[in-house]
Amino acid sequence: MHRRDLILAVYLPTALLATAQGFLLATLPVYASKLNSNYTIVSLVVSGLALGSLVTDLPAGLVLQRIGLKRAMVIGTGLVAICTAMLGVPDNIGWVFALRLAAGVGTTLWGLSRHSFIAQAIPIEERGRSIAVFGGINRIGVFAGPALGGYIGNWFSLEAAFAAAGLLGFAALIVAIRFIPSHVPAIHATLVHNRSERWEIVRHSVRTHGRDVGAAGLAQLFAQMIRQGRQLLIPLIGADLIGLNTAQIGLVMTIAAILDMSLFIPAGYVMDHFGRKCAAVPSFLVMAAGVFLLPLADSYVTLMGIAILIGFGNGLGSGTMMTLGADLAPVGATGEFLGIWRLISDIGQVLGPLAVGVLASQLGLHGSALALAGIGLLAAGTLSFLVRETRRPHAVVAEPANS
Repeated sequence: MHRRDLILAVYLPTALLATAQGFLLATLPVYASKLNSNYTIVSLVVSGLALGSLVTDLPAGLVLQRIGLKRAMVIGTGLVAICTAMLGVPDNIGWVFALRLAAGVGTTLWGLSRHSFIAQAIPIEERGRSIAVFGGINRIGVFAGPALGGYIGNWFSLEAAFAAAGLLGFAALIVAIRFIPSHVPAIHATLVHNRSERWEIVRHSVRTHGRDVGAAGLAQLFAQMIRQGRQLLIPLIGADLIGLNTAQIGLVMTIAAILDMSLFIPAGYVMDHFGRKCAAVPSFLVMAAGVFLLPLADSYVTLMGIAILIGFGNGLGSGTMMTLGADLAPVGATGEFLGIWRLISDIGQVLGPLAVGVLASQLGLHGSALALAGIGLLAAGTLSFLVRETRRPHAVVAEPANS
């Protein structure tokens, strides 16, 4: 597949959707806390997207090849756009939560189909760079989104920020309809059409490489917990402990994301030339150190500095867990395996903010930060000691059951 085709089909709509979701990073936690001051409830709302994704991962993996990758991408993008635009309509925490659940369903369809698209259409020797660019584009959205969303929310209203995010989602929908090809060229394997055969391929892969798949899945769980948990922890510390407004919080997260997004090309190079773990392990160690320091933040400047450190750590690992999942996916049943991989990811994305909210209610935001830092250390340790390197030719790249 030509690079231009990949840019228009995957990277451009990803950038638009990522920016739209970036609008919500500084605004949704503040909006939810205005509707309900309980940290646990706020964390549940922020986790709503991941919860919706969680319940959809396996069904989406089952239907992905049946409905086609393009149709899955278009349906998913449209659902995210509609639910995001409507966030400011109901002045009710329950309805906001329901909309985030529905947006999570759309996110799964879009995310799983684009992951399968890259895994099937890109040669394995270029996979790390292609997925790292994909991760970097998501980070560009996080770079632009929080500041824009925060300023719109501060100068106009939080509802206006949600509406603007929805418009970006609809722009992504138009691009997806126009540029995503109806048929994806599968260069790695011939597609197995029988559903039972595809699941047998997945079961064979898990049986044959159970230790590696299990350890990688555990690392994925911890990784997503710290990644998502920090997205709630930083705004809450900024608003509740330091007294910053949404514009200031958005700028903190945007400045941190500048360094984050600038590292996706080096991260991809390291993955393809030195190994996936060489990028992932340092990433989570640095993130854990930054989250550990968050309780020391007592001003706009100190919160900014610590957030930049966390962003640097996250940037080091751009695309690492997606690349690891694509490496482990068995040929002939990529969608089914990646549905399971995404399920593990979404469990972590749900547990991260929930852990922050529940622990903050019991131990305060400082205690919550220390626990989240420990989860980051678990992610680094699991990857370092229990997961084998998948870049090498003899690594775990599963073959079909009948091979």
